[in-house]
Amino acid sequence: MTPCKNKVVFIMGSTGTGKTNLSIDLGSHFPSEIINVDKIQVYKGLDIIANKIAESQRRGIPHHLLGIIEDPDFDFTPTYFCDYVISAIEHITKQGHIPIIVGGSNTYLECPVEDATLDFRSKYDCCFLWLDVSLDVLFPYLDKRADEMVDAGFVDETREYFMPGADYSAGIRRAIGAFEFDEYFKVENDLNVDDSYKQELLKDALRRMKENTHTLARLQLSKIRRINNELSWGLHRIDATKVFEAVLNGNVYQVLWKDIAFNPSKEIVQNFLQG
Repeated sequence: MTPCKNKVVFIMGSTGTGKTNLSIDLGSHFPSEIINVDKIQVYKGLDIIANKIAESQRRGIPHHLLGIIEDPDFDFTPTYFCDYVISAIEHITKQGHIPIIVGGSNTYLECPVEDATLDFRSKYDCCFLWLDVSLDVLFPYLDKRADEMVDAGFVDETREYFMPGADYSAGIRRAIGAFEFDEYFKVENDLNVDDSYKQELLKDALRRMKENTHTLARLQLSKIRRINNELSWGLHRIDATKVFEAVLNGNVYQVLWKDIAFNPSKEIVQNFLQG
């Protein structure tokens, strides 16, 4: 008799599409633990820029690979992620819980599933949820979120990681926002630089941060479509566009979220778990 495979749920989507919220909602409904697959959230620090979920918002659900790397310069590669995620999955399933793997770093997410030596698909049954939001709606939402980050102290937080000549291609400084504000931080305390010029640099940094976040969302969407079309993962697409339209219009969105995002996802996962 073929042994019963453990089940793993994945939540995918571009940045800002509500993946974390969905993971918490599902984790509250099913006996689950959450594994982070965001290559910036794995580091300790930059909680605002990385949109890291606060302890108080986790509803008691255990989280793995979240803020575990203390060295900001450490290069947490997809290979490291594979090792960590397999260990986390084994730990979670031994507790009789369901691993929910969530995040937007699709290269990291793809690594264990497609690694021939791990033979992941023969060991685990997988359910892939894809939270999708039309880019025409997602982009203004991401801009709104960036402005809210600034209000929440994003600039002060990012300043702590500023280092002249820093490498922005590895470690925590890969986060969108770190590189963009580099020029501003270089002259921020220079008394010989005009304050109006500093303000222009600050505005330009925020503008470039928003543009680069748009680019990231496009790239993430392209990777998800490639996975869906070429790798035959069988993604379950959940279109949450109407939820974000409500948010942008200042309307109540919680009922919409439940009706068109959470409930369909819950039903898909329930059917998956029942085999």
